[in-house]
Amino acid sequence: MTPRPSSSGPDPEKTTGKNTAGKKTPKAAKKAAAKEVAAKKAAVKKAAVKKKATEQPVGKDRVREEVAVSPALDAGDRERLLAGTHHAPHAVLGAHRVPGGVAFRAFRPYALAVTVLSGELRVALHDDGDGFFSGLVPLSEVPVHRLLVAYEGTEQEAEDPYRFLPTLGELDLHLIGEGRHEQLWQALGAHPTTHDGVAGTRFAVWAPNARGVRVAGGFNFWDGTGHPMRSLGSTGVWELFLPGVGAGELYKFEITRPDGSRTFRADPLARRTEVPPATSSVVHASDYTWGDEEWLAHRADAPAHEAPMSVYEVHLPSWRPGLTYRQLAEQLPAYVADLGFTHVELMPVAEHPFGGSWGYQVTGFYAPTARLGDPDDFKYLVDRLHRAGIGVLMDWVPAHFPRDDWALAEFDGRPLYEHSDPLRAAHPDWGTLEFDFGRREVRNFLVANAVYWCEEFHIDGLRVDAVASMLYLDYSREPGQWTPNEHGGRENPDAVAFLQEMNATVYRRVPGVVTVAEESTAWDGVTRATHHKGPSGFGGLGFGLKWNMGWMHDSLEYMSREPVHRTYHHGELTFSMVYAYSENYVLPISHDEVVHGKRSLVSKMPGDWWQQRANERAYLGYMWAHPGKQLLFMGQEFAQGAEWSEAHGPDWWLLDPEYGASADHRGVRDLVRDLNAVYRATPALWERDTRPSGFAWVVGDAAEDDVLAFLRLDADGTPLLAVSNFAPVVRSDYRLGVPDEVPAWHEVLNTDAARYGGGDVGNPDPVKPEPQGWHGRPASIRLTLPPLATVWLRPA
Repeated sequence: MTPRPSSSGPDPEKTTGKNTAGKKTPKAAKKAAAKEVAAKKAAVKKAAVKKKATEQPVGKDRVREEVAVSPALDAGDRERLLAGTHHAPHAVLGAHRVPGGVAFRAFRPYALAVTVLSGELRVALHDDGDGFFSGLVPLSEVPVHRLLVAYEGTEQEAEDPYRFLPTLGELDLHLIGEGRHEQLWQALGAHPTTHDGVAGTRFAVWAPNARGVRVAGGFNFWDGTGHPMRSLGSTGVWELFLPGVGAGELYKFEITRPDGSRTFRADPLARRTEVPPATSSVVHASDYTWGDEEWLAHRADAPAHEAPMSVYEVHLPSWRPGLTYRQLAEQLPAYVADLGFTHVELMPVAEHPFGGSWGYQVTGFYAPTARLGDPDDFKYLVDRLHRAGIGVLMDWVPAHFPRDDWALAEFDGRPLYEHSDPLRAAHPDWGTLEFDFGRREVRNFLVANAVYWCEEFHIDGLRVDAVASMLYLDYSREPGQWTPNEHGGRENPDAVAFLQEMNATVYRRVPGVVTVAEESTAWDGVTRATHHKGPSGFGGLGFGLKWNMGWMHDSLEYMSREPVHRTYHHGELTFSMVYAYSENYVLPISHDEVVHGKRSLVSKMPGDWWQQRANERAYLGYMWAHPGKQLLFMGQEFAQGAEWSEAHGPDWWLLDPEYGASADHRGVRDLVRDLNAVYRATPALWERDTRPSGFAWVVGDAAEDDVLAFLRLDADGTPLLAVSNFAPVVRSDYRLGVPDEVPAWHEVLNTDAARYGGGDVGNPDPVKPEPQGWHGRPASIRLTLPPLATVWLRPA
């Protein structure tokens, strides 16, 4: 994960138009408008009184000519509703049985008149001022009713939002209060629904420190005054059902903070957002029909660590710049399938305000970025990848979030999603805020989010970003900038508990998925089961796989050296086998290794252009044979010489036949295709990835030759022999010890093959063992090792 500055985003209180929230009329203009409205109200009221005098009695349960005007709301309720600090607007607005009948009350700012409609009943409410209207009707029961609201130049008939019971049940509220609502997105957020036979949208948000919450959106001209939400008990949840509001509407929550000030906030559980830099949430209803049933049915057939997995890492906005999710779906699956990768890993898809963060500073945790389309468009992309036989991993960022004042930071006026201790909250590297993993509602928000992507979008795995920054209280902090845990240690037990809960929940709910940790330290038990304690006293974190950052740093350091110096650094390649089975590993050559001056993979290599490509080919052959799963970032599969930039993506022009050196780049891509093909067809390369019985050194100490050779073995003991020569010279008749039960060996892959751009030095004929013992084995073979190359041999 790469640090980037946080985007401040547009200020919703200083912008205009349908994409903004909370534009306020200047005071002078408000006073003038209020006087004009008052005058018009008086005229409408006079006409209504005149009309009422001519109305006939309508029966014992209907209004009579002499309807009494109900008393106005008491001063306290009026003040709280006007100030946006009322916790129970439904208790005073709507229709309620009172002595003498049923009291109707409506709060419709800027309305000239309000009339209650119910069957043949038609009652003009009294104007109590400031947008309040009321009337007392001598009825024995509260009727189902609608409101006819007169504004300047128009009348609107609408449902009364304050006649509806809460849309959240006791079970939802109990689970939210306990921090155990595993499908939180179905309870909170905005959901188009039919409630008591009426179509509309139910809104719900967690804001326990708020004095009041109102819904503002395009449907009320971004003035939430007339749409206050109710607080549901002690859960901190605010709720409101708004009839007539449907999918596609923009909205935000107008929150009155503890100090009385107001803030407009995007919905933390919005499932769709505007296209950045606009910041409003969008009411969303999915109507996507999936077609990946066969993929899902077989996804759990084999555990990830016992199955082939080679991953193509993709930054969707820049893979083919300008393409939408649906356009990507026409190109990406075909490209990845042609190269033989089993999975793609998508850099963060969740909504983020600053494109330069590559998605690692998330504000919309439940919304795919709108830059490329809507949520159903993203589902279409995942669906098409699945139908092409490709799994989909997604980068997930639960470690931190940006400080944008329209998003999660001090959401309801006080630290809520972030830790209350500023030293604990501030992320020292990225200028962001860390989640408070010790708060059950925050853990619930994140755990449910992990489940959400897997269940709603059929994601096959989550690569969890920046795990180390969560696990250690002193991460990137100097002495005095952090506080030890209760045992005096540097570990963060709240983060440990969160990661354990997340992994346990995801694996229980969604069989066949895999979670992958980007964890850059030697934390004990990242991929150990959560109920198995290790030497540290903690249970395992429960991940399925872990990025092997040590292998990546050591091997790239070795490869970047001139061959003449490699002899003295041979251990940088062999050390990985000391700890190869301490975790279930992925070998990552990710985006982080090809940006910010680190150079692309081929450009890290020493020598001239031919030697650089030969080194990359040899390295890829070694990488695909090494225990662990493979991950390669886009552009590296065809030896792009330039660093990656999110502004323009891979240099696809290098593959254009019109470009004179295109054969050099196509050759490396052809190698990657063949590596994947042989890899997937050879269980020895993946079946025992996490077991020492699947690996055996042939020679690991040939430092002076810059050679290493090892066997990979499948469950039946069938071997594959991998030999790498990282010296720029041909080594003829190079003797290697081998098992004596193999009658002959056949070269199945050679990174020096002419079709890859190599010199075509190798072993075209089967190689038979000789009875001469070597390297501690009873038999041996003599090979021709091409320069700067890796060769794979299988039993003939």
